[in-house]
Amino acid sequence: MNNFFKFKYVIVIGSSAGGPRILKEIFSGLPMLNGSIIIVQHMPKYINRALSENLNEYTDMSVELAQDGMMIEKGKIYVAPSEMHLKLIDNKKIQLFSGEKVNFACPSIDVTLQSLKIEIGVKLVGIILTGMGKDGANGIKHIKSLGGIAIAQDKKTSIIYGMPKEAIDTGYVDWILTPDQIKNKLIELAGT
Repeated sequence: MNNFFKFKYVIVIGSSAGGPRILKEIFSGLPMLNGSIIIVQHMPKYINRALSENLNEYTDMSVELAQDGMMIEKGKIYVAPSEMHLKLIDNKKIQLFSGEKVNFACPSIDVTLQSLKIEIGVKLVGIILTGMGKDGANGIKHIKSLGGIAIAQDKKTSIIYGMPKEAIDTGYVDWILTPDQIKNKLIELAGT
């Protein structure tokens, strides 16, 4: 039986410049969560597999490169591959597709966040980390319109504060946190 129906949280983390280092901080020592995480990191294609394998060493959750048609499962982290947008169909199934850049990015954080929908028993979380530009800001508005939780990285720890600031400027962010505080908030919200 698919593990999707046994968990409570769908978490989307978006990051760009400086993101791999911050993701490592968040996932270092992260225990198994009662949910699934999608990472949308703006990066060149040749880093995709290395990022997935690297993050896999830091957390009890299983990290893998997202593939089209995958059903997301509890305790798994999926990294969106470069040059493909990632949508979640019915909050469950990964759809990868080619398309124009959104906010100068492919994959776009907004595309992933805006594909989420209200579902009874499932809580949605959007997290915007370091990066240039405004990708993720519209997605944060969407998450909040669905009753979800919005988190942005703080200015002091952001390598580039563009994306977190744009998300915060929407007025929809619930918490502005350091990477360590983000990890602790995830454990508080979705720890098993």
